[in-house]
Amino acid sequence: MAYTRKGKWARFWIIFGGPLANFIFAYVIYFFLVIAGEKVPQIKFGTLSQNSILHQSGVRVGDVLKNVNAQEISSFDDLNMVDSDVTKLVVDRQGRMVDIKMDIKGMKLIEEFSKTSKPLRAPILVNVKGESFLVKKAGAQILSLEELLNGAEQRLELHKFTTDIGVEFHPNSIDYTKLSKIEIANKSTWIETFQARGYFPRDLLVKNILMGSAAEKVKIKKGDLIIGVASQNIFSFDELKANIKALNEEKPIKLKIANTAGIKEVSVTPTFREYNGEKYLSVGVESGVSFYSFMVDIQSKGFFDSLGKAYRRTVEGTIKVFMGFKKLITGEVSLKHVGGPIAIGQVASQSFHISLSMFFRLMAIISINLGVINLFPIPVLDGGHLVFIGLEVLNRKPLSKKKLMYAQQVGMSLLFLLIFVALYNDIAKFF
Repeated sequence: MAYTRKGKWARFWIIFGGPLANFIFAYVIYFFLVIAGEKVPQIKFGTLSQNSILHQSGVRVGDVLKNVNAQEISSFDDLNMVDSDVTKLVVDRQGRMVDIKMDIKGMKLIEEFSKTSKPLRAPILVNVKGESFLVKKAGAQILSLEELLNGAEQRLELHKFTTDIGVEFHPNSIDYTKLSKIEIANKSTWIETFQARGYFPRDLLVKNILMGSAAEKVKIKKGDLIIGVASQNIFSFDELKANIKALNEEKPIKLKIANTAGIKEVSVTPTFREYNGEKYLSVGVESGVSFYSFMVDIQSKGFFDSLGKAYRRTVEGTIKVFMGFKKLITGEVSLKHVGGPIAIGQVASQSFHISLSMFFRLMAIISINLGVINLFPIPVLDGGHLVFIGLEVLNRKPLSKKKLMYAQQVGMSLLFLLIFVALYNDIAKFF
Protein backbone atom coordinates (compact mmCIF):
# COMPACT_ATOMS: atom_id res chain seq x y z
CA MET A 1 0.00 0.00 0.00
CA ALA A 2 1.28 3.52 -0.88
CA TYR A 3 2.45 5.75 1.97
CA THR A 4 -0.31 8.34 1.34
CA ARG A 5 -2.99 5.64 1.65
CA LYS A 6 -1.82 4.46 5.06
CA GLY A 7 -3.44 5.54 8.32
CA LYS A 8 -2.15 8.38 10.47
CA TRP A 9 -0.50 6.14 13.08
CA ALA A 10 1.19 4.04 10.42
CA ARG A 11 2.56 7.16 8.73
CA PHE A 12 3.64 8.56 12.12
CA TRP A 13 5.77 5.50 12.90
CA ILE A 14 7.19 5.36 9.37
CA ILE A 15 8.37 8.96 9.67
CA PHE A 16 9.41 8.79 13.34
CA GLY A 17 11.38 5.61 12.59
CA GLY A 18 14.27 7.61 11.07
CA PRO A 19 15.03 9.84 14.09
CA LEU A 20 14.29 6.94 16.43
CA ALA A 21 16.94 4.86 14.65
CA ASN A 22 19.47 7.65 15.32
CA PHE A 23 18.73 7.58 19.06
CA ILE A 24 18.83 3.76 19.14
CA PHE A 25 22.15 3.77 17.30
CA ALA A 26 23.59 6.22 19.86
CA TYR A 27 22.29 4.02 22.69
CA VAL A 28 23.90 0.91 21.17
CA ILE A 29 27.26 2.72 20.86
CA TYR A 30 27.09 3.91 24.48
CA PHE A 31 26.10 0.41 25.66
CA PHE A 32 29.06 -1.29 23.99
CA LEU A 33 31.44 1.42 25.20
CA VAL A 34 30.29 1.04 28.81
CA ILE A 35 30.22 -2.76 28.83
CA ALA A 36 33.60 -3.11 27.07
CA GLY A 37 35.38 -0.43 29.09
CA GLU A 38 36.80 2.82 27.75
CA LYS A 39 40.05 4.71 27.42
CA VAL A 40 39.56 8.47 27.82
CA PRO A 41 41.71 11.54 28.58
CA GLN A 42 42.14 12.39 32.25
CA ILE A 43 39.99 15.36 33.35
CA LYS A 44 42.75 17.50 34.77
CA PHE A 45 42.56 21.19 35.69
CA GLY A 46 45.16 23.34 33.96
CA THR A 47 46.74 26.59 35.10
CA LEU A 48 44.39 28.66 37.29
CA SER A 49 44.57 32.38 37.90
CA GLN A 50 44.38 33.28 41.59
CA ASN A 51 41.25 35.41 40.95
CA SER A 52 39.31 32.50 39.38
CA ILE A 53 36.32 31.03 41.20
CA LEU A 54 37.89 27.58 41.05
CA HIS A 55 41.18 28.66 42.64
CA GLN A 56 39.40 30.61 45.38
CA SER A 57 37.27 27.53 46.11
CA GLY A 58 40.38 25.39 46.57
CA VAL A 59 41.01 23.79 43.15
CA ARG A 60 44.69 23.64 42.18
CA VAL A 61 46.61 23.06 38.95
CA GLY A 62 46.83 19.34 38.16
CA ASP A 63 43.77 18.35 40.20
CA VAL A 64 41.88 15.51 38.51
CA LEU A 65 38.08 15.85 38.67
CA LYS A 66 36.47 12.69 40.04
CA ASN A 67 33.03 13.66 41.28
CA VAL A 68 30.45 16.46 41.01
CA ASN A 69 27.54 16.49 43.49
CA ALA A 70 28.17 12.79 44.31
CA GLN A 71 27.96 11.98 40.58
CA GLU A 72 30.97 10.14 39.12
CA ILE A 73 32.80 12.08 36.41
CA SER A 74 34.98 9.90 34.24
CA SER A 75 35.16 11.87 31.01
CA PHE A 76 34.57 15.28 29.44
CA ASP A 77 31.19 14.01 28.22
CA ASP A 78 30.13 13.40 31.83
CA LEU A 79 31.25 16.92 32.80
CA ASN A 80 29.31 18.45 29.90
CA MET A 81 26.14 16.82 31.22
CA VAL A 82 26.31 18.76 34.53
CA ASP A 83 23.46 21.28 34.48
CA SER A 84 22.34 21.60 38.11
CA ASP A 85 23.79 23.81 40.85
CA VAL A 86 27.19 22.48 41.90
CA THR A 87 27.77 22.31 45.66
CA LYS A 88 30.66 19.87 45.92
CA LEU A 89 33.60 18.58 43.90
CA VAL A 90 35.90 15.68 44.66
CA VAL A 91 39.36 15.89 43.08
CA ASP A 92 42.36 13.59 43.05
CA ARG A 93 45.39 15.62 44.10
CA GLN A 94 48.41 13.44 43.37
CA GLY A 95 46.79 10.34 44.87
CA ARG A 96 44.89 12.08 47.69
CA MET A 97 41.12 12.63 47.44
CA VAL A 98 40.12 16.20 48.35
CA ASP A 99 36.56 17.49 48.91
CA ILE A 100 35.92 21.02 47.66
CA LYS A 101 32.78 22.98 48.53
CA MET A 102 31.33 25.00 45.66
CA ASP A 103 28.44 27.35 45.00
CA ILE A 104 28.27 27.60 41.22
CA LYS A 105 25.96 26.78 38.34
CA GLY A 106 26.75 23.70 36.26
CA MET A 107 27.23 25.72 33.07
CA LYS A 108 29.49 28.15 34.93
CA LEU A 109 31.64 25.24 36.15
CA ILE A 110 32.03 23.98 32.57
CA GLU A 111 32.87 27.51 31.40
CA GLU A 112 35.48 27.98 34.15
CA PHE A 113 36.96 24.55 33.47
CA SER A 114 37.27 25.37 29.75
CA LYS A 115 39.39 28.40 30.69
CA THR A 116 41.88 26.05 32.37
CA SER A 117 41.64 23.26 29.81
CA LYS A 118 44.70 24.41 27.87
CA PRO A 119 46.96 21.34 27.78
CA LEU A 120 49.64 21.16 30.44
CA ARG A 121 53.25 20.88 29.31
CA ALA A 122 55.08 17.58 29.35
CA PRO A 123 57.76 17.32 32.08
CA ILE A 124 60.53 17.54 29.50
CA LEU A 125 63.54 19.86 29.83
CA VAL A 126 66.25 20.46 27.23
CA ASN A 127 69.71 22.01 27.30
CA VAL A 128 71.66 23.98 24.70
CA LYS A 129 73.09 20.73 23.29
CA GLY A 130 69.58 19.62 22.39
CA GLU A 131 69.61 16.82 24.99
CA SER A 132 66.24 15.93 26.54
CA PHE A 133 65.51 15.14 30.19
CA LEU A 134 62.39 13.75 31.84
CA VAL A 135 61.85 15.50 35.20
CA LYS A 136 59.82 13.83 37.96
CA LYS A 137 59.36 13.40 41.69
CA ALA A 138 61.26 10.52 43.28
CA GLY A 139 59.28 7.29 43.26
CA ALA A 140 56.07 8.97 42.06
CA GLN A 141 53.95 8.96 38.93
CA ILE A 142 54.97 11.29 36.13
CA LEU A 143 53.29 14.70 36.46
CA SER A 144 53.03 17.68 34.12
CA LEU A 145 55.67 20.42 34.26
CA GLU A 146 53.15 22.90 35.72
CA GLU A 147 52.38 20.54 38.61
CA LEU A 148 56.06 20.10 39.39
CA LEU A 149 56.78 23.83 39.24
CA ASN A 150 53.85 24.57 41.57
CA GLY A 151 54.67 21.73 43.96
CA ALA A 152 56.54 21.89 47.23
CA GLU A 153 59.11 19.20 46.45
CA GLN A 154 62.66 19.93 47.56
CA ARG A 155 64.29 17.33 45.31
CA LEU A 156 63.51 16.22 41.75
CA GLU A 157 65.00 13.64 39.41
CA LEU A 158 66.16 14.27 35.84
CA HIS A 159 66.35 11.27 33.51
CA LYS A 160 68.22 11.80 30.24
CA PHE A 161 66.57 10.08 27.27
CA THR A 162 66.83 9.93 23.47
CA THR A 163 63.33 8.73 22.57
CA ASP A 164 61.72 10.89 19.89
CA ILE A 165 58.50 12.48 21.15
CA GLY A 166 55.87 14.49 19.32
CA VAL A 167 53.35 17.13 20.28
CA GLU A 168 51.66 14.67 22.66
CA PHE A 169 53.69 13.07 25.42
CA HIS A 170 52.31 9.91 27.01
CA PRO A 171 53.85 9.09 30.43
CA ASN A 172 54.21 5.41 29.53
CA SER A 173 56.16 6.21 26.34
CA ILE A 174 59.44 6.40 28.29
CA ASP A 175 60.74 3.72 30.65
CA TYR A 176 62.60 6.04 33.00
CA THR A 177 63.65 3.13 35.25
CA LYS A 178 66.27 2.18 32.64
CA LEU A 179 67.72 5.68 32.38
CA SER A 180 70.49 7.28 34.39
CA LYS A 181 69.24 9.99 36.72
CA ILE A 182 70.44 13.28 38.17
CA GLU A 183 69.04 14.58 41.47
CA ILE A 184 68.59 18.32 41.87
CA ALA A 185 67.86 20.19 45.10
CA ASN A 186 65.67 23.29 45.00
CA LYS A 187 67.54 26.30 46.38
CA SER A 188 65.04 29.01 45.40
CA THR A 189 62.22 28.34 42.96
CA TRP A 190 62.37 25.44 40.54
CA ILE A 191 62.31 27.83 37.57
CA GLU A 192 65.39 29.68 38.87
CA THR A 193 67.09 26.39 39.78
CA PHE A 194 66.58 24.92 36.31
CA GLN A 195 67.64 28.14 34.54
CA ALA A 196 70.80 28.38 36.65
CA ARG A 197 71.76 24.82 35.69
CA GLY A 198 71.02 25.34 31.99
CA TYR A 199 67.76 23.36 31.75
CA PHE A 200 64.81 24.86 29.89
CA PRO A 201 61.28 23.64 29.04
CA ARG A 202 60.95 21.99 25.66
CA ASP A 203 58.46 24.60 24.41
CA LEU A 204 61.29 27.21 24.30
CA LEU A 205 63.09 25.04 21.71
CA VAL A 206 62.75 26.37 18.15
CA LYS A 207 61.30 23.53 16.11
CA ASN A 208 60.95 25.36 12.78
CA ILE A 209 61.47 28.80 11.24
CA LEU A 210 58.98 30.27 8.77
CA MET A 211 60.56 31.29 5.48
CA GLY A 212 60.89 35.03 5.10
CA SER A 213 59.98 35.62 8.75
CA ALA A 214 61.54 38.12 11.14
CA ALA A 215 63.30 35.23 12.94
CA GLU A 216 64.94 34.04 9.71
CA LYS A 217 66.21 37.55 8.97
CA VAL A 218 68.13 37.72 12.27
CA LYS A 219 69.46 34.16 11.77
CA ILE A 220 67.55 32.37 14.55
CA LYS A 221 67.88 28.68 13.71
CA LYS A 222 66.09 25.42 14.33
CA GLY A 223 67.38 23.97 17.62
CA ASP A 224 68.00 27.38 19.24
CA LEU A 225 66.47 28.12 22.63
CA ILE A 226 64.67 31.42 23.22
CA ILE A 227 65.31 31.95 26.94
CA GLY A 228 64.65 35.67 27.41
CA VAL A 229 62.60 38.59 26.11
CA ALA A 230 63.37 42.28 26.60
CA SER A 231 66.21 41.47 29.06
CA GLN A 232 63.91 39.28 31.19
CA ASN A 233 64.30 35.50 31.49
CA ILE A 234 61.28 33.44 30.42
CA PHE A 235 60.28 29.85 31.14
CA SER A 236 57.44 29.23 28.67
CA PHE A 237 56.56 29.92 25.04
CA ASP A 238 53.38 31.61 26.28
CA GLU A 239 55.55 34.25 27.97
CA LEU A 240 57.25 34.90 24.64
CA LYS A 241 53.90 35.28 22.87
CA ALA A 242 52.53 37.56 25.62
CA ASN A 243 55.55 39.90 25.37
CA ILE A 244 55.27 40.08 21.59
CA LYS A 245 51.50 40.66 21.74
CA ALA A 246 52.01 43.51 24.21
CA LEU A 247 53.97 45.47 21.56
CA ASN A 248 50.71 46.16 19.64
CA GLU A 249 52.78 47.27 16.64
CA GLU A 250 55.67 46.18 14.45
CA LYS A 251 58.62 47.45 16.48
CA PRO A 252 61.92 45.84 17.59
CA ILE A 253 62.17 43.61 20.65
CA LYS A 254 65.26 41.91 22.09
CA LEU A 255 65.36 38.12 22.37
CA LYS A 256 67.96 36.12 24.30
CA ILE A 257 69.04 33.09 22.27
CA ALA A 258 71.00 30.11 23.65
CA ASN A 259 72.73 27.39 21.64
CA THR A 260 76.00 25.42 21.61
CA ALA A 261 77.88 28.60 20.65
CA GLY A 262 76.74 30.35 23.83
CA ILE A 263 74.14 33.01 24.65
CA LYS A 264 73.49 36.03 22.48
CA GLU A 265 70.93 38.81 22.26
CA VAL A 266 69.27 39.70 18.97
CA SER A 267 66.91 42.50 18.03
CA VAL A 268 63.94 41.27 16.01
CA THR A 269 60.90 43.10 14.62
CA PRO A 270 57.71 40.98 14.77
CA THR A 271 55.32 41.31 11.82
CA PHE A 272 51.55 40.99 11.64
CA ARG A 273 50.11 37.71 10.39
CA GLU A 274 46.48 36.68 9.95
CA TYR A 275 44.76 33.49 11.08
CA ASN A 276 40.99 32.82 11.11
CA GLY A 277 40.36 36.46 10.31
CA GLU A 278 42.40 37.71 13.30
CA LYS A 279 45.71 39.57 13.10
CA TYR A 280 48.53 38.82 15.50
CA LEU A 281 52.20 39.72 15.86
CA SER A 282 54.72 36.95 15.19
CA VAL A 283 58.47 36.48 14.85
CA GLY A 284 57.89 33.31 12.82
CA VAL A 285 59.13 30.52 15.08
CA GLU A 286 57.37 27.22 15.78
CA SER A 287 57.62 25.90 19.32
CA GLY A 288 58.91 22.41 20.06
CA VAL A 289 56.25 22.08 22.75
CA SER A 290 55.07 18.66 23.85
CA PHE A 291 51.87 18.39 25.87
CA TYR A 292 51.19 16.02 28.74
CA SER A 293 48.53 13.47 27.74
CA PHE A 294 47.37 10.92 30.31
CA MET A 295 44.72 8.36 29.38
CA VAL A 296 42.66 6.52 31.98
CA ASP A 297 40.93 3.16 31.63
CA ILE A 298 37.27 3.03 32.67
CA GLN A 299 36.38 -0.51 33.66
CA SER A 300 33.28 -2.35 32.40
CA LYS A 301 30.14 -1.70 34.46
CA GLY A 302 28.61 -5.14 33.83
CA PHE A 303 25.65 -6.00 31.60
CA PHE A 304 22.72 -4.59 33.62
CA ASP A 305 24.55 -1.49 34.84
CA SER A 306 25.63 -0.84 31.26
CA LEU A 307 22.00 -0.87 30.09
CA GLY A 308 21.11 1.88 32.56
CA LYS A 309 24.31 3.89 32.01
CA ALA A 310 23.86 3.85 28.22
CA TYR A 311 20.23 4.99 28.61
CA ARG A 312 21.24 7.89 30.88
CA ARG A 313 23.98 8.96 28.49
CA THR A 314 21.58 8.91 25.54
CA VAL A 315 18.92 10.94 27.38
CA GLU A 316 21.45 13.42 28.78
CA GLY A 317 23.09 13.75 25.36
CA THR A 318 19.71 14.43 23.73
CA ILE A 319 18.86 17.10 26.32
CA LYS A 320 22.25 18.77 25.82
CA VAL A 321 21.81 18.81 22.03
CA PHE A 322 18.32 20.33 22.39
CA MET A 323 19.73 22.99 24.76
CA GLY A 324 22.52 23.72 22.27
CA PHE A 325 20.05 24.32 19.44
CA LYS A 326 17.89 26.45 21.76
CA LYS A 327 20.87 28.71 22.50
CA LEU A 328 21.61 28.90 18.78
CA ILE A 329 18.04 29.98 18.02
CA THR A 330 17.88 32.52 20.89
CA GLY A 331 21.25 34.00 19.96
CA GLU A 332 23.09 32.89 23.12
CA VAL A 333 25.52 31.04 20.83
CA SER A 334 26.84 32.57 17.58
CA LEU A 335 26.09 30.99 14.20
CA LYS A 336 29.87 30.91 13.74
CA HIS A 337 29.85 27.76 15.88
CA VAL A 338 27.79 25.87 13.26
CA GLY A 339 30.08 23.42 11.45
CA GLY A 340 29.68 21.38 8.30
CA PRO A 341 31.30 18.23 6.89
CA ILE A 342 34.84 19.67 7.03
CA ALA A 343 34.51 20.60 10.71
CA ILE A 344 33.00 17.19 11.50
CA GLY A 345 35.85 15.48 9.65
CA GLN A 346 38.47 17.45 11.59
CA VAL A 347 36.87 16.72 14.97
CA ALA A 348 36.44 13.05 14.04
CA SER A 349 40.11 12.82 13.07
CA GLN A 350 41.21 14.46 16.33
CA SER A 351 39.02 12.19 18.46
CA PHE A 352 40.26 9.09 16.58
CA HIS A 353 43.86 10.03 17.36
CA ILE A 354 42.99 10.46 21.06
CA SER A 355 41.37 7.03 21.41
CA LEU A 356 38.75 4.78 19.80
CA SER A 357 36.49 5.42 22.79
CA MET A 358 36.46 9.17 22.10
CA PHE A 359 35.85 8.53 18.38
CA PHE A 360 32.78 6.34 19.07
CA ARG A 361 31.50 8.81 21.67
CA LEU A 362 31.63 11.46 18.95
CA MET A 363 29.75 9.15 16.58
CA ALA A 364 27.03 8.74 19.22
CA ILE A 365 26.69 12.52 19.66
CA ILE A 366 26.57 13.06 15.88
CA SER A 367 23.83 10.42 15.64
CA ILE A 368 21.84 12.19 18.37
CA ASN A 369 22.34 15.51 16.54
CA LEU A 370 20.97 14.01 13.34
CA GLY A 371 17.98 12.62 15.21
CA VAL A 372 17.23 15.98 16.83
CA ILE A 373 17.68 17.95 13.57
CA ASN A 374 15.36 15.52 11.77
CA LEU A 375 12.68 16.28 14.37
CA PHE A 376 12.76 20.03 13.67
CA PRO A 377 9.29 21.19 12.61
CA ILE A 378 10.60 22.16 9.17
CA PRO A 379 8.91 20.86 6.02
CA VAL A 380 11.06 18.33 4.07
CA LEU A 381 12.44 17.07 7.42
CA ASP A 382 10.74 14.27 9.37
CA GLY A 383 9.64 16.77 12.02
CA GLY A 384 7.81 18.77 9.37
CA HIS A 385 5.93 15.67 8.20
CA LEU A 386 4.95 14.94 11.79
CA VAL A 387 3.54 18.48 12.02
CA PHE A 388 1.51 17.82 8.85
CA ILE A 389 0.06 14.67 10.46
CA GLY A 390 -0.79 16.70 13.58
CA LEU A 391 -2.54 19.35 11.51
CA GLU A 392 -4.37 16.60 9.64
CA VAL A 393 -5.66 15.26 12.98
CA LEU A 394 -6.80 18.75 14.05
CA ASN A 395 -8.44 19.61 10.71
CA ARG A 396 -9.75 16.04 10.23
CA LYS A 397 -8.53 16.15 6.65
CA PRO A 398 -5.17 16.29 4.82
CA LEU A 399 -3.63 19.66 3.91
CA SER A 400 -4.19 20.79 0.32
CA LYS A 401 -1.47 20.07 -2.22
CA LYS A 402 -0.95 23.81 -2.70
CA LYS A 403 -0.25 24.38 1.02
CA LEU A 404 2.06 21.37 1.12
CA MET A 405 3.98 22.72 -1.89
CA TYR A 406 4.45 26.17 -0.28
CA ALA A 407 5.52 24.55 2.99
CA GLN A 408 8.04 22.34 1.16
CA GLN A 409 9.52 25.38 -0.60
CA VAL A 410 9.95 27.23 2.72
CA GLY A 411 11.47 24.12 4.27
CA MET A 412 13.96 23.68 1.42
CA SER A 413 14.95 27.36 1.68
CA LEU A 414 15.65 27.03 5.42
CA LEU A 415 17.59 23.81 4.88
CA PHE A 416 19.73 25.32 2.11
CA LEU A 417 20.38 28.36 4.35
CA LEU A 418 21.61 26.10 7.16
CA ILE A 419 23.84 24.17 4.73
CA PHE A 420 25.24 27.45 3.36
CA VAL A 421 26.08 28.76 6.87
CA ALA A 422 27.78 25.49 7.82
CA LEU A 423 29.86 25.33 4.62
CA TYR A 424 30.73 29.05 4.85
CA ASN A 425 32.03 28.58 8.40
CA ASP A 426 34.06 25.55 7.31
CA ILE A 427 35.67 27.37 4.38
CA ALA A 428 36.20 30.64 6.33
CA LYS A 429 38.54 28.82 8.72
CA PHE A 430 41.04 28.35 5.90
CA PHE A 431 41.22 32.02 4.93
